[in-house]
Amino acid sequence: MSEWIEVLGLGIAMVGAIATLIASVGVLRLPDVLTRIHAAGVVDSLGAALVLVGLAIAFGPSTAAARLLMILAFLWITTPTACHALAKIARAKGLLPPAREPQEPTP
Repeated sequence: MSEWIEVLGLGIAMVGAIATLIASVGVLRLPDVLTRIHAAGVVDSLGAALVLVGLAIAFGPSTAAARLLMILAFLWITTPTACHALAKIARAKGLLPPAREPQEPTP
């Protein structure tokens, strides 16, 4: 039974690693500062959370799992704060998203 739990934890960690990879591609490819901040903040937080929770599941009840969950709590506090600070600085510097053309409503 413990092998299945370990495989489940490592699978969750792999999904988190893929989400983090997608977030890094988003940071490189998205057009403006605010969408890049969004990719870095939201998707990277999800990816890191999945990696850390998956590793905590794989380690089982131990001090290593407790440390991983404490790191997760620290990331959940600091990542939104950093994203908010970056968005505030971008707005103060005038780095607003490009204006979009208004779309006509569809009936």
